[in-house]
Amino acid sequence: MSLEIDSSEGNTTTTKNMKENAPTSVLSTVELAAKLSNNGLDGQDSDSDDSLLEECSRICMCEKCMEKILPKGRISSWRKIRNMVHWSPFVQSFRKRYPWVQLAGHQGSFQAGDFGTILKKHTVKEEKALTKLMTDILRPYIPEYKGVVERNSEKHVQMQDLLGDFDNPSVMDCKIGTRTYLEEELKKAREKPKLRKDMYQKMIEIDPKEPTPEEHALGAITKPRYMQWREHVSSSATMGFRIEGIKKGDGHSSRDYKTVRDREQIKDCFNMFSDGDAGIQAKYIRRLKAIRATLESSEFFLKHEVIGSSLLFVHDKNGKASIWMIDFGKTTPLAEDLTNDHRTPWVEGNHEDGYLFGLDCLIDTWSELKPQSVSSSPSETNLISTDATSSSVPSSSSTTATTSSPNSVVTTTTAQSSTTKSNSTEVLS
Repeated sequence: MSLEIDSSEGNTTTTKNMKENAPTSVLSTVELAAKLSNNGLDGQDSDSDDSLLEECSRICMCEKCMEKILPKGRISSWRKIRNMVHWSPFVQSFRKRYPWVQLAGHQGSFQAGDFGTILKKHTVKEEKALTKLMTDILRPYIPEYKGVVERNSEKHVQMQDLLGDFDNPSVMDCKIGTRTYLEEELKKAREKPKLRKDMYQKMIEIDPKEPTPEEHALGAITKPRYMQWREHVSSSATMGFRIEGIKKGDGHSSRDYKTVRDREQIKDCFNMFSDGDAGIQAKYIRRLKAIRATLESSEFFLKHEVIGSSLLFVHDKNGKASIWMIDFGKTTPLAEDLTNDHRTPWVEGNHEDGYLFGLDCLIDTWSELKPQSVSSSPSETNLISTDATSSSVPSSSSTTATTSSPNSVVTTTTAQSSTTKSNSTEVLS
């Protein structure tokens, strides 16, 4: 691989001027440009080349950023550098790291972006939600939003690669809330019912006896009918969350959790996902409690109906672990006179989503795990024991979660655990 770049004394002077005039935030970019210009890439030192390519992958090399810091005469040379990095083996291997983005079943919705980002098919609701979240106190728990980009004539939202700091991570997607459908979807379905054969097939694959005789005769069901049933066959209706999929660092991947609804089943899944590691479990509990405390103070959360959103759990063999809130394609602002407490049972018209009810249950379930390994330090083991004790102490009030489907009504009463404040917003390691 070779790249012809003028490394004359004049260019060195230009680079010096660039560094003097450039803001601090772009100095690393200017210094990398100088390194590439002065050293060149002649293919004789593969280790050095790989190092430079990796450095390139960590900075923004879009046309707008480069025009701000490079003289006009150097833009064409920078384009060569950018194109070389774009097609390098380093970046190509980066593009193959995303089987996890399909855990929630959005086949075709994601693709690898450039230089530490991923792209997701654009929706107006998600764009608006992410824009607002970037100025809310929830920002540390949200993938950084980098705007809307167009690729192959399609718009995408561009977001931070959450796996960038992890080594061969294990990933779990948990859908949060007692329902995953919007109230407006129910209204539209009543006004213009549309039968879906694909959803009928999904239903009978799980439970052939679930469709009514009429639905069997039609060989189809409506989307709300499927989605309401889906909440009840899983743990969504009773516990306010469900496991959507798990990808382990060893390559094991599964979305076969559609009928996992029993608390003990879920605990087994969590232990399998975390390899029974007390240290990882403790970090997840701390992060969940920090998210809960922040949600309860968030203006955005107070004024939005958060439907179909997930928590993304990520950890690796080095002990790093973190959780982020993802998927805001159905997040909808409430009317001016409405607010949500996210624990009140949903009845049509109140727009409650059960998010905090689900988060309470999620924290309780993680806290009840019995570690199956001794890979953690004594302090981590003590921490998870303390968390389990504190989260099991009920408050003076209890919450009843009630949701209904065409064939059933499920009512569950749970004591709400006390809220523990936390300032932990970083990747825990």
